[in-house]
Formats: sequence, C-alpha cells, structure tokens
Amino acid sequence: MKAIMVMFDSLNRHMLPSYGCNWVHAPNFARLAQRAVSFDNSYVGSMPCMPARRELHTGRYNFLHRSWGPLEPFDESMPELLKKAGVYTHLVTDHQHYFEDGGGTYHTRYNSWEFMRGQEGDTWKGQVKDPDIPETAKKQTAMLPLWRQDWVNRQHLSKEEDMPQAKTFAAGLEFIDTNHQEDRWFLQLETFDPHEPFFTQQKYKDLYPHDYDGKQFDWPDYSFVTQTEKEVAHCRYEYAALVSMCDHYLGTVLDKMDALNMWDDTLLIVNTDHGFLLGEKDWWAKMVQPMYNEVAHTPLFIWDPRFKIQEERRKALVQTIDLAPTLLDFFEVPIPSTMEGVALKHTIAKDEPIREAGLFGLHGSHVNVTDGRYVYMRGPVPKNEPLFDYTLMPTRMRERFSPEDLQGIELVKPFGFSQNCTTIKAAGHARINPYIYGTLLFDLETDPEQENPIQDTELERKMIGHLLDLMQKNDAPQEQYERLGLPFKGDIEDSHLRCAEKRSFSQDHIGQTPITWQGKGKSLYYGFLGAMPIGIRRQFELGFEQALNTKKKQDLNQEDVLELVQTIVPKENQGMMHFVSQFVLAKGL
Repeated sequence: MKAIMVMFDSLNRHMLPSYGCNWVHAPNFARLAQRAVSFDNSYVGSMPCMPARRELHTGRYNFLHRSWGPLEPFDESMPELLKKAGVYTHLVTDHQHYFEDGGGTYHTRYNSWEFMRGQEGDTWKGQVKDPDIPETAKKQTAMLPLWRQDWVNRQHLSKEEDMPQAKTFAAGLEFIDTNHQEDRWFLQLETFDPHEPFFTQQKYKDLYPHDYDGKQFDWPDYSFVTQTEKEVAHCRYEYAALVSMCDHYLGTVLDKMDALNMWDDTLLIVNTDHGFLLGEKDWWAKMVQPMYNEVAHTPLFIWDPRFKIQEERRKALVQTIDLAPTLLDFFEVPIPSTMEGVALKHTIAKDEPIREAGLFGLHGSHVNVTDGRYVYMRGPVPKNEPLFDYTLMPTRMRERFSPEDLQGIELVKPFGFSQNCTTIKAAGHARINPYIYGTLLFDLETDPEQENPIQDTELERKMIGHLLDLMQKNDAPQEQYERLGLPFKGDIEDSHLRCAEKRSFSQDHIGQTPITWQGKGKSLYYGFLGAMPIGIRRQFELGFEQALNTKKKQDLNQEDVLELVQTIVPKENQGMMHFVSQFVLAKGL
C-alpha cells in the first residue's frame, strides 16, 4: 500500500468547480471530484501555515498553547511514526517556511526530502542592487523586505519549467516513477501555490481576459480593501490564474496514477492548510480578521483504495487533525493517544460522524467552534490577556525569541500531550487584538456568507459548551479561559454570554493612566492597537499614554481617540488609521 498527499497552500474552496464555482478554469479538480470522495464540511484547526503543518504531524490542535513554531521535542510526528514502522516517507516542497527558524524541525522527520527555491520572499538569489520593480508596485505592500526579495527571485523564473511549483511536481513525479513498484511509502507533494503573491505564467492569465490597465497588483496586504473595484477584480483573476496552474499540475499526478495503474493500492489525499479572503467582507488575506469561512472552510478530497468510492460527497465534520490518524491507520500503524483527530476510513466508507464540534483559530485571536451548521467566534477581553507561549523550541516565524522575550520565563508542569516534559512559559504575542470584532455567532444554513451575526442566548450557551468541552480535552492553559472571559470550571452563567454585549462606557487603564470610555472610543482604540504590527504595538501604547497625559484627557470618545492618535502616528501612515476608524464606525462596534 502507498499514499500520496498533494497539498496546496491558501487554496480557496469557493474557487473550485466541485464546490460551486462556475468561472475558474480547473478541469482537473473537477476530474478529481469524479474520482474521489469530496468533503463538504472540512475545517482548519490551527492557523496559519506552520501551525497547520504541526497539526498535520501531531493530529491535535496547537493554537491554544503556542504561536507559529517548530515541532516540539515531545511532539509525536506522523511521518516519523510511519518511518519508524517501516513506511518510507518523502517530502518534496517549495514551501520556504520549513527552512526558517519557525519551521526547522519538520522536514527532518521524513526519510528524505527535496526543497525547490524561489517562492514569495524566499531568500534565494542574492542581489545588492534593487531589482526593477514596476513603479506602481513599489508602495503597495507593507511587507517590503519580502516584496523586494520576491522581485529579485522573479527575474529567475521567466520560464514555467523554472518555477518552484513546476519543479516540485516534477520531483514528485520522479519519486513516483522510481518507486511505484515498491510497497509501503508515503509521498507528501506540497506546493506553496496558490499562496500570494499570485505570480504565474501568461498562458494561465490568458484564461481570464479582462479590461484592466491599472497598477501591478498580484500581492494584496493583510489588510482592509482600499483598492478600486477593478483592482479587486483584477487581483481575483490573478489568483484564479494561479489556481489554474495548480490544477494543471494536479492533473499530472492524476495522469501518472492512471498510467501506472496506481488506483488499486494508493491512497490519494488532496488538501490545503487554509483559504484566503479576496476582497470578501472588505478584507484581504487572513489572520487580521475573524476566521470567516473563506479562510476556515477548506476543500478536501480523498481516494481510498480499500473502499474505491468515487464521485460521492461527505457531510461529516472533519478537520486537519484527522489527516495524521488517517494515514497512520491506512498503514496499520498505532495511533498515539495524544492525537485528537480521528481516522476517516468510516467517514469515507459511509459518512460516519466523528465529532459533534471542532475548534479552530489563531494563537491569541478568536477561539472558534463549529458544529457544521453554526459557527461561534469567541472574542477576548479588551486587552486580550493573559497570553503565553508554551514551548521548548523558542523560535517564531523567522526569528528566535529575543532576550526580552525570554526574561521572566518559567518552567511549568507538563501538559497531557507533552510526554511528562515541562515546558517554558513565555509571554505571548498576538498578531492582532480581536477585541474590536466582538463575539460572533452565525447560522450557515440561513446565512452562508456570514453577513448577519445572530443573537440567541440558548444557542450561544450550547456553542460555549462545545468550546469548553474541546478546550478541556485539548488541555488548554488555564489563562486561555480568562482571556476569553469563560469559566475554567463551573456552569455557564448569563455573564459569560457575549453576542449581545455592549462594550462602551467602561473604565480602563492605558499604561498607568486611568480613563473612562465614552461612545465608541474603546472599540476604536483597540481597533488601532490591533492594527499595529507586533513590533511597534508597545511603542504605540506608550505614545498614546503620553499624548493622553499631555492633553490631560480622562473621558475618551471616538473623536478624542482620533485626535490623540493623529498626534503619534506619522502622517504617511494615517491612511490605515482612517480605514480602521471607518471600519469600527461602519460596523457599529
């Protein structure tokens, strides 16, 4: 028996023909749906890239305990468990995050691995002189170092066969050709596409003719939509073109399985880590807004040669955490007790439910729970604290923990999954403060686009019950309950319900300065704070407190907050301030 996982990054469910899209050119995804089982209720767990891959290895949620980071010494890794059981495992990828500080322990869990260079801001080609960047592109992104490096890399990717995705699939097909007559192997064939930037060859762009003469725009910021309707539409076409490229290379795997008669003994999983907002709800990307279904509700296809079920759909609620136990079960390798996911063989065979509800989220953001019909997004208390990272691998995405991060750390008792290992408890850093958005409850049956949050006391109480049950099973840190304003033990009281919460006219402190919020001042302040990059958030807080004391203000409404922020935010950055304030006021927060 053999297994192949074809994994894409940021692949939108709603852009695929088998999930209802009628304009994206993706015939091989349609062909896959005819060959395999399609899952209608597949959800992420931990967000974004590397937290999702940690789930892929460990089969359990990790976003409540730490942010982006490597596999921990105590983590039981699915590829490594397969390797120890005599299943040969091979990773071929162009996903550069595996080779940064926050991903350095993943690829070495496999028997062998290959890495193709050049995606996004991969520090691949060295060039001291600035590359030739179109004038209209130079200031459109906040990710300037990545943007510069990407334009250096693009100079070396003019031919399709030179592009990282093309090389990745070529290497994956080479592995299949070499080993298809052998038994007991697992290939993880993983491309960074269609993750931004949406850079692809002209022949895929030509599938989407449209009238556009605007700026270079294939890489939206993680931010509000500030572009024109034509620019938004153009960027969607750029994404669609990259999906079509992904579709082409998916077709090469399906062709190979046809040519080598592999369908009788080879498990095929086609999946993604998360989706991507392309202007829906006036947002780009992910991570800085609630985890709406455009991001959290994912495509998933599985062909299982044990059942040979094709062109069928499954309604059961499944998640990323289920893929590790599914692969272990397929190769008859014992599933560790630390894995919270469930092998999907009975769901594939007869749509057997495996859970009542599932958690998903981003460290320090909303903690979300869904039962497949309702989605409950639990927001935090105003300061989004306390928040800690629990780790023995103190690195983040592209850097180590700083000496400041490590001051005041302590060792804490083991978690249920940490194999009797104590862990470091260090101050956590949320990417955003989600307090501004409040707590949201959606009925996907009547409101599939999640445009109209509902207020239903009994339903909210039920969803909180699901959330608390799953947090307890995950051995969530006690302060997570405090951060969310939920009971660690005891009953759910009326005071714990938040969907109808009014969040103004309350006292607070900014630094050591007491203030009283009026009107929408509180939501606006925390909206600004949440929009600040992590590196300057503390500086913003200190600057605001100083401005507060200079003005001798104590009661603050939204006009006061705007006035004070204008004194500390540089003029060139005040555009974002305008959009934050417009968002808060428009949403009535």
